[in-house]
Amino acid sequence: MEAGWKTIIEPFKIKSVEPLGFTTRGEREKALRDADYNLFSIPADKVLIDLLTDSGTSAMSAEQWSAIMRGDESYAGARSFYELERTVRDLTGLKYVMPVHQGRAAERVLFSVAGGKGKVVLSNSHFDTTRANVEASGAEAIDLPVPEALDFASPGDFKGDIDLRALEAKLKELGRERVTMIVMTLTNNSLGGQPVSMANLRATAEIARHYRVPLFLDIARFAENAWFIKRREAGYATRPVREIVREIFSYADGCWMSAKKDAFVNIGGFLALNDEKWMNEARETLILGEGFTTYGGLAGRDLEAMAVGLREVLDEHYLEYRIRSIEYLGDGLRRAGVPIVEPPGGHAVYLDARRLLPHIPASGYPAQALACELYLTAGVRSVEIGSLMFGRREDGKFLPARMELVRLAIPRRVYTQSHVDFLIEVVADVAKRAKSIRPLRLVSASPRLAHFTAKLAPEVLA
Repeated sequence: MEAGWKTIIEPFKIKSVEPLGFTTRGEREKALRDADYNLFSIPADKVLIDLLTDSGTSAMSAEQWSAIMRGDESYAGARSFYELERTVRDLTGLKYVMPVHQGRAAERVLFSVAGGKGKVVLSNSHFDTTRANVEASGAEAIDLPVPEALDFASPGDFKGDIDLRALEAKLKELGRERVTMIVMTLTNNSLGGQPVSMANLRATAEIARHYRVPLFLDIARFAENAWFIKRREAGYATRPVREIVREIFSYADGCWMSAKKDAFVNIGGFLALNDEKWMNEARETLILGEGFTTYGGLAGRDLEAMAVGLREVLDEHYLEYRIRSIEYLGDGLRRAGVPIVEPPGGHAVYLDARRLLPHIPASGYPAQALACELYLTAGVRSVEIGSLMFGRREDGKFLPARMELVRLAIPRRVYTQSHVDFLIEVVADVAKRAKSIRPLRLVSASPRLAHFTAKLAPEVLA
């Protein structure tokens, strides 16, 4: 778009629509009770604005739907696999490419090979499924975010960075025998969708090479991260996003992607790396649990759509619109006095439930309580990133998470400005009544990824 216009329009037009799920307050109260106050258990037709996740919820383009029809459904060696392989190699420069049905499948396969008892994975921040797959292998996941990442009220350009001093200290303490890899999550989803700077990534790669530890990237939102680098980091303003992306990958020994985010598809992902031994072992695990190595649990049409999406996401008109639309939501909430993680991230705005609901302790799950109130008020579904997702119990003691956030994840190419204006109105209304929101108690939960299936109930007040 030409410079000078205040309004950044959607760089697409709408060809197909579907109805929203309008409900009454009574219907939502019943739905929430029936779901045991877990928004993952709410039927989608009882949701008006669905911000539970930006994963697999995008609107695919006309070209992607055309690619669906071109899909080669051969069991082995499908043409669609080679199209995806060429696209990923061109994007990342990595040698070996293995499709999987989504990002957590890549994590499961990778850490079954690289994890194990006594091993450690260091990261700017592991997301929920990453941490769960690391720990399921017997390894330990350690987060090393920069200190400012946890100061949610203060702005900063690259709060997704890893703490380089802490990283080197851990490597000196543990040694390469125990640290199996360093993982950089782009953008840093757990701590507000904040981007990682190229300088931080470059320095991390230098440290990794010095200690001979592989550096892997979780690239679910790599293009959004690249756009932040272009906008905020010195020396990158005039460089095309594709060049920035290639530099990002030049520092990596491998990566994995949930293509359900930045590649717009409803299902799919991949693992890519240069280590032939690890890839051979990963392929054995893939065949055992996902499918043959050239389809990885996907149909050929999914591979084709993924390849198209990986090219489309580098469109700078799209990235400008995408990041500005998130900023627009953040601006509106800020004007309404709602505490958010500053600055707004690349794919979501995060409400700071700890600041909004100081009367609810972490043991009362304030972020989950806030998310439930948003649903009760207007059918807005969001997700808790707090003590339900990351809290722990050890020796009978409750250990709260470091954050109590509610993520409003915006699906790509789905909602319009009027939807966002309505969302701002709803959140502002809930914030005005914050003191009336009651804590929740945990009724039951699984030991891993509890937030997906946990059952809760309102706390009975004395």
